[in-house]
Amino acid sequence: MKKISYLLLSLSLLSCSIASAQTKKTAANQSKTFPAEVARPKLVVGLVVDQMRWDYLYRYYNRYTNGGFKRLINEGFSAENTYIPYTPTYTACGHTCIYTGSVPAIHGIIGNDWYDAETKKNMYCTEDTSVVTVGSTPSSEGNMSPKNMLSNTITDELRLATNFKGKVIGISLKDRGSILPAGHAANAAYWYQGSTGNWITSSYYMTEVPAWIADYNKLKLANKFYAKNWETLYPINTYTNSTSDEQAYEGKLSTFPHSLAQFVDKNYDAIRSTPYGNTITLDLAKLAILSEDLGKDNITDFLALSCSATDYVGHQYGPNSIEAEDTYLRLDKDFEEFFNYLDKQVGKGNYTIFLTADHGAAHVPGFMQKNKLPAGVVSDRDIAAKLNTFLNDKYKVNNLVLRSMNNQIIFDHDKTDNLNVSFDVIKSASIEFLKKLDGFANVVDISKISQSTLPEVQKKMITNGYNAKRSGDLYYILNPNWFNGSSTGTTHGNWNPYDAHIPLVFMGWGIKPGASNKTHYMTDIAPTLAALLHIQMPNGNVGEPITEITNK
Repeated sequence: MKKISYLLLSLSLLSCSIASAQTKKTAANQSKTFPAEVARPKLVVGLVVDQMRWDYLYRYYNRYTNGGFKRLINEGFSAENTYIPYTPTYTACGHTCIYTGSVPAIHGIIGNDWYDAETKKNMYCTEDTSVVTVGSTPSSEGNMSPKNMLSNTITDELRLATNFKGKVIGISLKDRGSILPAGHAANAAYWYQGSTGNWITSSYYMTEVPAWIADYNKLKLANKFYAKNWETLYPINTYTNSTSDEQAYEGKLSTFPHSLAQFVDKNYDAIRSTPYGNTITLDLAKLAILSEDLGKDNITDFLALSCSATDYVGHQYGPNSIEAEDTYLRLDKDFEEFFNYLDKQVGKGNYTIFLTADHGAAHVPGFMQKNKLPAGVVSDRDIAAKLNTFLNDKYKVNNLVLRSMNNQIIFDHDKTDNLNVSFDVIKSASIEFLKKLDGFANVVDISKISQSTLPEVQKKMITNGYNAKRSGDLYYILNPNWFNGSSTGTTHGNWNPYDAHIPLVFMGWGIKPGASNKTHYMTDIAPTLAALLHIQMPNGNVGEPITEITNK
């Protein structure tokens, strides 16, 4: 009996010891999992480089400084295979997708503009006639707000999570590059008014601009940069990543140096198409950080920036131009100064920054053809005219097609509904006609996309880009490196990797240095930020967090 009692006592003591150890381990785990205070960076900075192809990270890598793009890559985490999951790939859609974690089918921004069936006219993505310009003379440039965006953003969720104490400010040359990322509940969004050289906003946000904006506008800094003209940053013969200067297929025949002095006090809008457009954007960002005390307390603020000059330069000269290379080399230096400013003002390790793009760009068709590569252009106007002629000959009704836009055909339903033939028959006839046009790879009825024989990637991207109330009736797909545009310069908008493969690099607080070739999507950016900040993801989110980037 004594042996049994001793055995029972020993087992009891062992059980207590194990239970005690488990309790301590559980307590330790709870302490690790549930900290006394949720940790967040003091400031999040979103950097969208408009029209930045993914390969620009490495095309000019050897010429970048150590403190700009190289710092992002070497100190941060690069998601190397990040793609846009919808089409068409335009500026407004891209900025919205980045910050909503959603796609046009849900957030409603299906293009920079679209045809509104109710008003029977084109609707611009941020158009809002109920608001007025603030910060300058009244003009349609200020009649803007985020009201057309149907879902909220990660910036909105930050405002909600901090009980509206965390500040959110958007800045971009383009209204859509500022307004859509800043979200519905932003403290402010500022964009550039080309007619006056002022940074403006609208009555959606405030009744008057703060003094620091008003004082900055008085300086008319565009004139300062115009006086410099635009010369190459380095000797022009060192630009070996680009074609020779002044090509016939560039949007404007003008050799370096580009004369800008002619624009002083006359054309403030011209700065958009120079690298200096990015410089003044980042200068204003620094002033916003200083003047609004961004990142000064423990409540996270968010600065949403878009560098748009890269897009204007890219459209005009194309990816292989000296102008494009020089613009990125100058942007690299601007980024170095901006990151150093963040280190000084907010503190290194106190902010999280991410860099991405709203879309890429195709090579200029003239460049491709010169190098025996397939490429070409189509015209919306010609497409609509040719299809209308065909349909008129067939059904004896004029102008059944209202628009060709956003790679879509939009029919006049008032007319198609009153014909003695079904709309399905009209669409089928139109599809067969369009598929015969030069440059057309395929055409599909968007309402029957699931029944199509398209490759899955195209089918998914068209579906994600289709909004039942705002999209058209047919979607056309062009051959690779064919696009809707002119014979000079370039553009974007298609499903192809040159338009849809974008850079995505995170750096700073909470980010583990490294890289991944795993496939991610633009929609993953917002939920990644939500996970990092311990806040709810946006209400239309369809993406997933990129878990590889965190230190956790």
